[in-house]
Amino acid sequence: MTTTTVPEFKDLIAQTRFSALHLEMRDQYTPKGAVFVDWKAGVPIELERHQAWVDLVGETIGRGVDWRRARIVSEPVTEFIRYEHETTTIVNVPAGENVRWLPRRFASDLLLPGNDFWVFDEKLVRFTHFTGDGAYGPHELTDDPRIVKACLEAFEAVWARAIDHKDYEPVSA
Repeated sequence: MTTTTVPEFKDLIAQTRFSALHLEMRDQYTPKGAVFVDWKAGVPIELERHQAWVDLVGETIGRGVDWRRARIVSEPVTEFIRYEHETTTIVNVPAGENVRWLPRRFASDLLLPGNDFWVFDEKLVRFTHFTGDGAYGPHELTDDPRIVKACLEAFEAVWARAIDHKDYEPVSA
């Protein structure tokens, strides 16, 4: 089944029992997001501004869920990816996420879906569609075993090659 009627992320993650895997493949997201705009203006990233996310991740990991995020990035990285890397250091990793980065040049021989996605418990995929400028578009949900398998294989292939966050330094222009 594939549907564009998709529950809220918090509801999907609340039902997750053992794994939440996220693959990100864009170099620009939410360019008008308040925290990104503030960061560009020199406002430091503060954990407190992301407390709802930190709490969600902490509660989920506390239930024993393996939470992993892999990002494929172009180098030199965009301004947004520099911001995302800093946010990962201050928010995502301290919250308990495992995060890895894969320079795009090392992904050329991988077969990857056309959109970012989450895989929940190896049985449900939530695709995130974005507009050309990185704003959120609609989501799509599927439990089609072929698609779930393809997304799991893509994620694990990226994960195996990617660099742990603590060891990845974004290459700037």
